[in-house]
Amino acid sequence: MKSRTAPSRLRIAAAASVAMAMGTAGLTALTGTASAATDDVTVQYRTSATGVTADQAEPWLKVRNTGTSTLPLSSVKVRYYFKADSAATAYRFACSWAVKGCANITGTFGTLANPTATADRYLDIGFTAGAGTLAPGADTGDMQLRFHRADWQTLNQGDDYSFGPSQTSYADWSKVTAQVSGSTVWGTAPAGNDPTDPPTDPPTDPPAGGQSLFDDFNYTSSSDPKISANGWNVRANSGGPGVPGATWSPENVTFAGSGGNSIMNLRTSTAGTAASTKHTEVLTKATKFKNGTYAARVKFADAPLSGPDGDHLVQTFFTINDLKAPMADDYAEYDFEYLPNGGWGEPANILYTTSWETYNPDPWQAVNQHTESRQSYAGWHDLVLTIDNSSIKYYVDGQLFGTHDAAYLPERPMSINFNQWLIDLAGQTSTTARSYDEQVDYVLHVKDQVLTPAQVAAKVSAYRTADTTFEDKVPSS
Repeated sequence: MKSRTAPSRLRIAAAASVAMAMGTAGLTALTGTASAATDDVTVQYRTSATGVTADQAEPWLKVRNTGTSTLPLSSVKVRYYFKADSAATAYRFACSWAVKGCANITGTFGTLANPTATADRYLDIGFTAGAGTLAPGADTGDMQLRFHRADWQTLNQGDDYSFGPSQTSYADWSKVTAQVSGSTVWGTAPAGNDPTDPPTDPPTDPPAGGQSLFDDFNYTSSSDPKISANGWNVRANSGGPGVPGATWSPENVTFAGSGGNSIMNLRTSTAGTAASTKHTEVLTKATKFKNGTYAARVKFADAPLSGPDGDHLVQTFFTINDLKAPMADDYAEYDFEYLPNGGWGEPANILYTTSWETYNPDPWQAVNQHTESRQSYAGWHDLVLTIDNSSIKYYVDGQLFGTHDAAYLPERPMSINFNQWLIDLAGQTSTTARSYDEQVDYVLHVKDQVLTPAQVAAKVSAYRTADTTFEDKVPSS
């Protein structure tokens, strides 16, 4: 579990804003035993943090290309397995130094679907395109990686599956696994946790039936009466989240054609003052969505359209219901949140997926689980969230991003939301006007059916082939 503790949170005010807006309008496991399928890659490991207890774990790694062709590092993922100190313990990843450059190395935490005595979490190490390639026989060189508890308390490594206290020099280490293009090529995972999800060849035909909501956002403006008729509210009421005193601006929600499809554009603008700051939000008026599949194609932006960059911006796709009382156990929220310029204590771009059980707004107390990836996500991305009776799964561009536990499953139905807002005005203090765009191509919900990303794409394609721009067959809760 990853518990974020900064006091100005989306969910403090977002849950309230959902209630107000409705009032005015009506990390998985890649999981069994994994053994090398081919010897295309080997992973070497060492650590300088050899104590059973330590301030931080230090899994230093090298990846070697043992195949016969050039290997793009962006196709490689290395997984380190460990046991969390407690269910509520959160962890943070860092790269101290790397031959390939720390900016080209990503670290993402997740939760194993089949916990063992020595592993219930994992750290996935990935590479951006900037890491380049490995020629046959070449390796990455030193990657001095580390992770620590978010509260900086001493952590226990003694029961961590991948930890090797005697490994003070680099050597092949089979207790980490490596994948190339989704296929496991190195290492042995903790029992029951073979990295093979999603399947190599998932079905593409969506199952028959399923009560669905689909919207291609084929509207003329934020005042188009079809928006309300189709069950959406373009937020205009005041309140959080975000900069106190900012407004929520319906006129900043616009629609335009792009690539043959209609695109919804949410624009957030500011000139460095609360009075000049305009946030945007679009949400369903009904709270009738619970188990099943949620999907949207969303374009995130790293930079403003013009003017100075650096604002602590949040770009989102999420589901939520209202918090009826502090720590109420029937609260639910499931987020994709992209922070292009950091915020909440993060220095740079980061994507969060977070599953919420409950919270107390004052004093702040959060009960959630989350997965993170520190890298740029500028551009279009296919976001898929699935909820069944056992887990919550998040996918980004067809790849499993995180799996969260059954403890965070929803008890009540929720709304579907998109918003874009500023956490604060501390990221960029200039009074020069600037604005940021978040764009949405479509949204899909299929009630009580878990679809693969490929099935989502097939279902959206079928709607568009039939020229169906809107459908809502999801019954009221």
